[in-house]
Amino acid sequence: MVIPRAHAISNEVHPVRDPMPKASADAEGRLISNGVNSELKTNWDLGVLFAGDDDPWMEEERSAIKKESYAFINQWKDRADYLEDPAVLRQALDEYETWQRRFGAEGNQGYYFWLRSTLDEADPKIKARVNQIQDFSKKIENDIQFFTLRIAKIPESAQKIFLSHKSLTKYRHFLERLFAQAKYLLSEPEEKILNLKAEPSHSNWVKMTSSFLSKEERGVYMDNGKATKNFAEILSLIDSPRKEVRDSAASAFNEILAKHVETGEAEINSVLLNKKIDDELRGVSRPDLLRHLDDDIETEVVDTLVEAVASHFDISRKFYELKAKLLGVKKLAYHERNVPLGKLDKNYTFAEAAALVERVFTKLDKQFADIFADFLSKSQIDAYPKKGKRSGAFCAHHLLSQPTYIFLNHTNKLNDVLTLAHELGHGINNELIREKVHALDFGTPLSTAEVASTFMEDFVLEELLLEADDESRLALMMTKLGDDVSTIFRQVASYRLEIELHQEFGKAGYLSKDEIGKIFLKHMASYMGDAVLLSPGSENWWLYWDHLRRFFYNYSYANGLLISKALQKSVRQDPAFINKVKEFLSAGLSDSPQNIFGNLGINIQNRKFWEEGLQEVRTLLDNATELAVKLGRI
Repeated sequence: MVIPRAHAISNEVHPVRDPMPKASADAEGRLISNGVNSELKTNWDLGVLFAGDDDPWMEEERSAIKKESYAFINQWKDRADYLEDPAVLRQALDEYETWQRRFGAEGNQGYYFWLRSTLDEADPKIKARVNQIQDFSKKIENDIQFFTLRIAKIPESAQKIFLSHKSLTKYRHFLERLFAQAKYLLSEPEEKILNLKAEPSHSNWVKMTSSFLSKEERGVYMDNGKATKNFAEILSLIDSPRKEVRDSAASAFNEILAKHVETGEAEINSVLLNKKIDDELRGVSRPDLLRHLDDDIETEVVDTLVEAVASHFDISRKFYELKAKLLGVKKLAYHERNVPLGKLDKNYTFAEAAALVERVFTKLDKQFADIFADFLSKSQIDAYPKKGKRSGAFCAHHLLSQPTYIFLNHTNKLNDVLTLAHELGHGINNELIREKVHALDFGTPLSTAEVASTFMEDFVLEELLLEADDESRLALMMTKLGDDVSTIFRQVASYRLEIELHQEFGKAGYLSKDEIGKIFLKHMASYMGDAVLLSPGSENWWLYWDHLRRFFYNYSYANGLLISKALQKSVRQDPAFINKVKEFLSAGLSDSPQNIFGNLGINIQNRKFWEEGLQEVRTLLDNATELAVKLGRI
């Protein structure tokens, strides 16, 4: 998954110190300076940001941020001419863009300590530094937000004049995004209050639950006896092809969740209440509306997508029926839904995974492989799980001058290879955007972010299919189907779960852990069907789901993969179409997703488009079923 920047668009501080040498690739795209045949760097090097937690340069940077921030604030806070004259607004926006490109509210240290916190969620010193930086940046953000708030509230009658003025062409879509949010913005003092309360009323609760889980360890039965594993490792072992291992891991995982579920109950109710209060203050008509505005996508498009996918839940139900038959069981236990089939219990070291992904990227476009080589040579990938490290995977970026960092918990499974490709898709997307846009358009809305990741991930899986025999092909097809089901159907079920969760909380005012569990199981059953047993303990699996705290971004996975399938189809038909894909990957926030995809011949408003993508999944399921019959497996 992609991690949104924590604060307002801020893209570059000063030139970074001591940049690391750039990796190169030969004609075939093989990594040279840190290739897969040599020892790979698998821990982040944050030295390009700071030499360490006590680097004295932090104080110098903080002074510079404060000086430049208040120079801009004092220049414009008592003026109104930029709200009336497009030429003056262009001057103001140029200065604002420069401030965000060079400084922002946090500089390097906000990014540095946030990254450090994901590597060790239990370190109180890091937590303290994160809080100190947030206090510092929040004041600047509160003091500077008058600028965008006042622009957003330019009278509707005058907005067209600004949007059509030639001098503002560069910032046209930035202005369009501000104008779209104006209706839901409060006064400047009220917005400051909401900013200040965000940490204690939401973020701190979420960090608490995540921190408690990350500290947990349990004994799990392995091939060579019982071994102590951390939370992230236990979660990975749940998908083990060996039943004894996965059952032991699931038992340990359920035990951890049961231990913390009452804390999670208090936490989730607190963040739900906080969102309800914010939505009521802003006059929001439905709980997911602000997500759509943030993602620059029309609510009607999301509704059409969700309805189309939900109407085809029979695909995912049939997939689990087939999987149960192939595993020789009447029903799959809930924790077994992702168990690999067939010969795909092969381990992939990180070096082997990197070699495979690099080969696929080179076939698609040499620049993709070059970007991957850069990430490896600059130690921008943290690969392995460790105690205290956050679970999951993400791609992080903040300012234009700062490196992109890839966060993994690689445990040598096939799915870890796909996760590497997925997160590198985000990273490549980010690097291509960096080359093309100004600071105010740097980034991706979630409505487009998952296209790049699923695009890369699918081509990596296809590479595995090319040389497979029938038995391996069936296993890979089932893996691909499992990925599609999780990315499309599970995510839409999760989105609908969130809708009901917020609706029921709004009615009741508080939801017990049992009530949350019932809502959770209801929506999991809706897409999995009768072939998956909602086994004891599965009612608590919502506890570790990060998205329930970030609100309504799950649709973007289904949205991204179905759009990605259309782009993949075009590239297969004409390899030169990859240049069109790169145009999309470079667009950032410079236009709406509807227009960006429209330029590629994709109409995301049309339900037929989503239906065509879903039909591809159905066809793959039919082919896998036929192959299973041919092999005598069912």
